Amino acid sequence: MGADQGGEKAEATARRGRSDPWKVTFAVLLVVSLVCAVVWLLLGSRLLVVRDVAVTGTDRITSEEVEAAVSVDTGTPLIRVDLDAGRADVERLDLVESAEVTRGWPATLKVEIVERQPLLAIAVGEEYRLVDGDGVRIEDSSTRPGTHPLVTVTGEIEGNEAVRAAAEIVGEAPDSFLAQIQLIDARDTDEIRIELGDGSEVAWGDAGHTVHKSEILRVLMREHPTEEGRVYDVGTPEQAIVR
Repeated sequence: MGADQGGEKAEATARRGRSDPWKVTFAVLLVVSLVCAVVWLLLGSRLLVVRDVAVTGTDRITSEEVEAAVSVDTGTPLIRVDLDAGRADVERLDLVESAEVTRGWPATLKVEIVERQPLLAIAVGEEYRLVDGDGVRIEDSSTRPGTHPLVTVTGEIEGNEAVRAAAEIVGEAPDSFLAQIQLIDARDTDEIRIELGDGSEVAWGDAGHTVHKSEILRVLMREHPTEEGRVYDVGTPEQAIVR
């Protein structure tokens, strides 16, 4: 009896062993089918294709300009869109500082942009050009803008190191100081001079250490109130003087 039972168990085990390859084959076929279905859904189906381009962050430029720049045809499989190339194309627009292109499943290409913002005003002929920190023209004005300091530079405006130096000061200086600035003379980036609204002047030196220089200047102005003709020299903050 014991021998018969042992033989039956061995035979059952052998049958299970012989059935395992079928299970494996079925599992493989199932995985392959699923992969094929996913590939078809992403690349061959009309369900996951670009039907809409959603643009956000626009103010001075239009969504249509951004859509034209990203240049993706309706009906393109969303998975095939080159996001990096689309971002680079959008960032070539003059007024775009940065862009991000992402997929919005199932059928939307999302483009989020950050526009360049004016920081400075530069006199060009009888008009004033508002530019960002790279000297890129944002817009022109026939009157001197009261919200952006006027900057004096030489040479081409876009890419000008003097513009970048002035923008660095404007970007870091406290609002209380910015409100007093009438003119930043950055023609010599190592000897920047700032004219204030009351006729006093600041010998700023180079564009570095704006926060520290602003604090030193605040102390000097408290001890020696501004007046026409007064000069605050903070070019070397540790040796700041008033003339």
